[in-house]
Amino acid sequence: MKRFLAGLASACAATLVIATPAAQAAPIDPVKALGKQYVPGHGVRFTETARTTVNGKTMANEKSSGRLAFGKSGVVALDVSTKNRRSTSLSPDRLISVGGHTYVQGGIYGKDLPEGKKWVRYSDAPTGATMNQPVDVFEPKVLRLLLTKAKSSKGGTYTGEISYKDIAKAYGSKLTGPVSKIKVSYALGVNGKGLVTRLRTSWTLDFGVLGKTVGVTETRYTGWGSRVSVKAPAESTWVDANDLGEDSAVPEEIPQSAFDVYAY
Repeated sequence: MKRFLAGLASACAATLVIATPAAQAAPIDPVKALGKQYVPGHGVRFTETARTTVNGKTMANEKSSGRLAFGKSGVVALDVSTKNRRSTSLSPDRLISVGGHTYVQGGIYGKDLPEGKKWVRYSDAPTGATMNQPVDVFEPKVLRLLLTKAKSSKGGTYTGEISYKDIAKAYGSKLTGPVSKIKVSYALGVNGKGLVTRLRTSWTLDFGVLGKTVGVTETRYTGWGSRVSVKAPAESTWVDANDLGEDSAVPEEIPQSAFDVYAY
């Protein structure tokens, strides 16, 4: 009997061990996962759609694709191609940012250029990683903001709403006035490795009797860690924006995002 009871106790103990679920690993921090991707010579690719409407009428409907190159602390270069469905769009057909300069071509940036020139060079680089996203998920402080402000993280998708005042604060700046109150709704998707795979944002600017502008942008990120190399166009093919003169139809600067076109 004692031997039977001892055997039964052992069997029950083994059953309990098998039935007890294994301790689950702590979820990966997307900000830390992002930091590990910052390896020179590597980067990520993306595709993006952006639609802007004014009083329900489509004013811009763009599709972009490109690649971002990383350095030790973030994005150091990007190469973006955009297809525009409105001739009035301020987005160039092609944008290359590298070495502290940005080179653009096509659309309004290709008007009345000197003979033999195909690109316009600007002396600064865009602050965001793409032309149409109002938030930059490659800035760790902004990514952390999206995570902490999220009202839900179901299924690895963080959804919430932030203001431009919140975004400015993440950069250590203070923003006041009507623009600071504008809300950006977002859905941020991450995979099992904590890496961002999708970002959908939307914002609304209500000008009262002047109408309402709505922007929706969705970006998908693939190929994290792939080798990426971005090079500037040959010097013989570009002209500096400062050398075009006051009468040039080419913009004096590049909008940092689609939001900037309507916000100021």
